[in-house]
Amino acid sequence: MRCSVLELTRVALFAALIAVCSFITVPMPGVPFTLQLFGVAMALSFLGGREGTLAVAVYLLLGLCGVPVFSGFRAGPAALFGTTGGYLVGFLVMGVVYWALTRLLPGTHRFFGVLRLWISLLFCYAFGTVWFVVLYVRNTGPIGVWSVLLRCVIPFLLPDLVKILLAVRLSGLIRARLSHGKA
Repeated sequence: MRCSVLELTRVALFAALIAVCSFITVPMPGVPFTLQLFGVAMALSFLGGREGTLAVAVYLLLGLCGVPVFSGFRAGPAALFGTTGGYLVGFLVMGVVYWALTRLLPGTHRFFGVLRLWISLLFCYAFGTVWFVVLYVRNTGPIGVWSVLLRCVIPFLLPDLVKILLAVRLSGLIRARLSHGKA
């Protein structure tokens, strides 16, 4: 897979956007409320499945290598592979699912963009929840899936939908501005 300088620049720019969005954090029990998902949704919506997924992968690799790009300025394997790390890795799952959905649910209308992102986010939630349960049970003791959903997913459903709606709208506006600037 070859990438042009422009593609690499866009991937790096959106990886940085995801990192900046992760710094905007409201601490909560379980999983903190951040704007990371907004950054991921912007990357996928604006760049598309392939480049957006690459931007998420670059973001995760930066954090894994010790660059403090995760919420709370955390970094390293402990942050990525902890109980809530599944939601971070879930962003990569989200990107791959979104990429696949762009082929299965083609369409340029905002509705399709929101639908693809929402379905992809459900895969992220599922992956992160399974990860959380497995690690929590192994490290702490039994916990029910419903308890994890109440702590880590349900409080985020509405805010995450708003982030997706805003990302799709904003990426459309930026794309329109860029296309008018070329004319």
